Amino acid sequence: MNEVHQLSLSVQYASKARTLPTRQQFRRWVKVALEQDVQIALRIVDEIEGRALNLSYRNKDYATNVLTFVYNDTDPLYGDVVICAPVVYREAKEQSKDLLAHYAHLTIHAALHLQGYDHEKKREAERMESRETALMLKLRYPAPYLVS
Repeated sequence: MNEVHQLSLSVQYASKARTLPTRQQFRRWVKVALEQDVQIALRIVDEIEGRALNLSYRNKDYATNVLTFVYNDTDPLYGDVVICAPVVYREAKEQSKDLLAHYAHLTIHAALHLQGYDHEKKREAERMESRETALMLKLRYPAPYLVS
């Protein structure tokens, strides 16, 4: 588990949000979750683009917090992550969470999805949430699934 995995990360800022994590923060959050070599393009978007992508790829007509696209599941893994800044901001405020902690959690969540984690079934969800919680605590952020 202590094996070092290679990360190629491109961060694209396509959002007008004023408070966004730095490339270094995104890199740190993805790296902590790596279980294999990964090449990722991570794009931070506003609501219009987030909604359009969610409608196009998931047939859901609203912007969601994070979308993960896996293009191949061999080593190295290739994928895209899209994070919708206004949704992340709104959720953090509604859930009384620190904004950067919420970004960290969603970035880790997406990185795990890229690597095959899922939350469609109860057992899978428990495994994924447990891993996310352990990684958040390792980064000294609060456990993401605590209800306040």
